[in-house]
Amino acid sequence: MKIAVLIPCYNEEPTIAKVVSDFRRELPEADVYVYDNNSRDRTAEVAAAAGAIVRREPRQGKGNVVRSMFRGIDADVYVMVDGDDTYPAEFVHDLIAPIVRGEADMVIGDRHSNGSYTKENKRPFHNFGNNLVKWLINALFHSDLRDIMTGYRAFNRLFVKNMPVASEGFEIETEMTLHALDKKFRIVEIPIDYRDRPEGSFSKLNTFSDGMRVLRTVFWIFKDYKPLAFFSTAAIVFFVLGLLVGVPVITEFIATHQIAKIPSAILAVGFMMLASISVTCGFILDTIVRQHRDVYQLLLNKTE
Repeated sequence: MKIAVLIPCYNEEPTIAKVVSDFRRELPEADVYVYDNNSRDRTAEVAAAAGAIVRREPRQGKGNVVRSMFRGIDADVYVMVDGDDTYPAEFVHDLIAPIVRGEADMVIGDRHSNGSYTKENKRPFHNFGNNLVKWLINALFHSDLRDIMTGYRAFNRLFVKNMPVASEGFEIETEMTLHALDKKFRIVEIPIDYRDRPEGSFSKLNTFSDGMRVLRTVFWIFKDYKPLAFFSTAAIVFFVLGLLVGVPVITEFIATHQIAKIPSAILAVGFMMLASISVTCGFILDTIVRQHRDVYQLLLNKTE
């Protein structure tokens, strides 16, 4: 099988040579690609000197890099890993094994099962954000994944060539997980070790801005992938608001046979109309999404 190691990079000069060398040692038959994303240091030169195939992606953001990698590289097995030397290369054999055996479409390097991420990660809000997103997605898709946002993954060709990448930034990992869950791709999680960045290497993540982007991605995918649940939730909110505003009006009318609170009555009717419209939209969009899933599965059958 042809194996490709994909390393998206932005200002990773202190670590990229070690990452490339480690993966070339573990997978000597693989092609190691480093996609430089407008680095301001010598990332590209160092990666090329270490033996990587260097390409450039001018559109800033990890999602843009992943989109270019998925479109531009042909292989049977794909390994995606960050260039910051936080993921040990020796685990790559465990990750690609389910792909090679045909047991998985995407393999996730699980940092949480052995506690290494919580121990090594020096950003407590990241741990909180990861747990929150994990809870939301598992509740939404009735799954039991342990690591939603890991940057260490393996894929088969079917997944890579049928993954529509819409994200531009670090929310790409969340998008890949959601896509795999929604489209019923086979997912396997493999426990791995995680180590914090070495001294001299700095993270590009921003806890709050990147966290908000991930939550925004989950929100929109909730709307797009589970429209009936999304709009039913909105309908319940409008219905409860309508009751809160409308019950005093109804009580007053029963007691006096008159309506003095005209604005409240109009507002209550408006909330109830919004509730009924939300339910209707939910059913219509749910039918469209179900048809889209059927068409997607038929297209997958033709590409297999």
